[in-house]
Amino acid sequence: MGRGKIEIKRIENTSNRQVTYSKRKNGIIKKAKEITVLCDANVSLVIYGSSGKMYEYCSPKTNLIDMLDRYQRLSGNKLWDAKHENLQNEIDRIKKENESMQIELRHLKGEDITSLNYEELIAYEDALENGLTNIREKKDEIPKIMRKHEQVLEEENKHLMYLVQQSEMAAMGDYQGHEPFSFRVQPMQPNLHERM
Repeated sequence: MGRGKIEIKRIENTSNRQVTYSKRKNGIIKKAKEITVLCDANVSLVIYGSSGKMYEYCSPKTNLIDMLDRYQRLSGNKLWDAKHENLQNEIDRIKKENESMQIELRHLKGEDITSLNYEELIAYEDALENGLTNIREKKDEIPKIMRKHEQVLEEENKHLMYLVQQSEMAAMGDYQGHEPFSFRVQPMQPNLHERM
């Protein structure tokens, strides 16, 4: 006895709809994997649920970008507009620039310099000497800055000491005419008191 046919329409009950979505999503992904293995086909599948979560499957021998490019070539449908192509060109340009800078950085570190000619070596030497001069100048500035900072702190300290001294003198002026407090140390042991 087989399963009965169901009417293909939106399931109104949210819980039932979610269960059906989960089962059918897993089923279609399973079928995509099976056709990939059984028929040596390139399959790409993308599913977006109502929550917006994405599920994808792509045959192991390919990737989604290649599949979409192939679809675009064979169908004639334009998937990427000029803006996206320009972005891709910009990404490619930045990648090349990054690779060039990585090579230059290795050369500045003294690595991979066997491929450089004499003029390039001279240019790197000049760049390194200029950099070293700038670093030494900056290094020589640091003690001067530290001394200046130290002088500022000393001035602030002198000013604070002056304010404390003025405050103490003002407090002493308030106590003139009053008997200053005095303390007498009392021994804790009674027998010591008798000896004194």
